[in-house]
Formats: sequence, C-alpha cells, structure tokens
Amino acid sequence: MPEFIPRSEQRPIVGTSSRTLDLIYFDLVTLPADGWDARRLPLHESLYVVLSGQVDIEVDGISFEAVGRRADIWGGDADSVYAPVDAIVRISARGGPAEIAVAGGICDTRYAPFRVTPDEVDAVNVGSPDTHSQRRIVHLLGQRQNGRCGNLLVSELYAGEGCWSGYPPHKHDTEDGDAETLHEELYHYRFLPESGFGSQITYDDDGPVKILMTRHGDTLLLDRGYHPTVTSPGHRGYIFTILVGKHRRGLIQRFDPAHQHLTKTIPGIDAMRDKFK
Repeated sequence: MPEFIPRSEQRPIVGTSSRTLDLIYFDLVTLPADGWDARRLPLHESLYVVLSGQVDIEVDGISFEAVGRRADIWGGDADSVYAPVDAIVRISARGGPAEIAVAGGICDTRYAPFRVTPDEVDAVNVGSPDTHSQRRIVHLLGQRQNGRCGNLLVSELYAGEGCWSGYPPHKHDTEDGDAETLHEELYHYRFLPESGFGSQITYDDDGPVKILMTRHGDTLLLDRGYHPTVTSPGHRGYIFTILVGKHRRGLIQRFDPAHQHLTKTIPGIDAMRDKFK
C-alpha cells in the first residue's frame, strides 16, 4: 500500500531497504557553498536534477560543468545529468549553495552518461482554471531519451492554485497490454509559499480511501491504487515525480471508470498520456 514520508532528515529518503518500493531510489542533496557529495548506486540508473544553485557533476570521470540555471524550482526548467547504473558520481557546488534531487530506477543495462539542459526538456500543459485542473508537466527524462536509458521517467509538475493533478483519478499497478502498465511512483511535494499545503488521496477499486495532508517537503511512495492530489487555494504546488516501469519504459494509465468521462472535458489529457507513453 502507499507509504507517506513526512519531512525528514533521513538519508536516503528512499533506498534499497524501502518496504513499499522495489524499483525507485530518491534522495535530496543539499550542498553549502563549495561543498561536495559523492555516491555510487550499484543497482540504479539515476538522474541528478539541480533544484537550485549551480554545480559541476562528474560521472565516471566525465565532467559536466555549470549544471543548473535557476535560483529555485520556481525560476525556470531544470538542468540535469543522467548517470548509468553503478556509476561513481561526484557533485561540487560552484561558489554558492545548491540542492540536487537524485532520482533512481532499478536497471540492468549500462548506458552512457548525458546531460538534459533546460532547452531539451519536454513540457505539456494540462487542464484549465475553469476545470480546476491546471498544471504544467515538465518531462526531464521522458520520450526524448528513449533508447538512452532504462525504465526511469522523471518529471516536475507545477499545479495552479486550488487545482487538481493526477486527475481524473488513474492508476498504473497492473501490466495489461495496451490498457495499463505496472509503474511504481514517487511524489515529492513543494509549495509556494512554503506554508502552502494540499491533499493526497489514494484508493483501490475495492479498498478504503486514504486522505493525507501534504506539506512542503513531504514524500509519497506509491506502489498501487488511484492517486489524485489537490493544491489549496492561494498556493502554487510542485511535485517532483519519479516513475519506474517494472516491465517497460512507457507509462499507460488506467482511469477510474467512474470518472473516465472527465477525460473528454479536461483539456490536454490525451497529450499528457502521449507524453508518458
């Protein structure tokens, strides 16, 4: 069942000992000015996403310099570096503090490292203010990287004030041909201002409904079920999203049949689905 991790100093936030997720790794690296971090993930390919500041990233001796072009997550699209499974990665802050998200997925093939600049991300706008479902999904590791990595998908979602995302409710916990894929998922929430909050709903077809209050810095581990989320009015919402496919890379969502009709009334749903496939 889904697991909720409140704001915590535990590191890594999700590692190989997770009781909920088998495929996903997630950590946040906070560096002081001129600070550094080094790590090796023997089982996971990974994407190092600069949330704020600027860093140099070295992957198995290959250097990617001055990665990061925004002051914070609200200041533009991300700059990222992909590291293959079992790579030795060193991150060094460039003159100021920096925060980096490390998104990992189980992988048994070793690919070459590469950079995804802000000019290379793939964004899609979904929903509208009228339908209270406005959000922008920025794919950092998506279709454009097919063939260059395993089953890891990474994106940043920006939700409008008082708007729903993950909506209409959908799930992806069963491998079923062209109808649905089995993908684990992780959400990491931020808000602007940081006092903002939201609600995360999870439920199965035949199970109880669980409603959680989400705050700045919380994380959800999702192995099954429908999972719509909403941001409170007066606050902008942000969700750092990791998806890893059990059997394939492309994601196919199955919408709750009770709400399937909403896919025809909310703009951009088909475009959103196509971007994940």
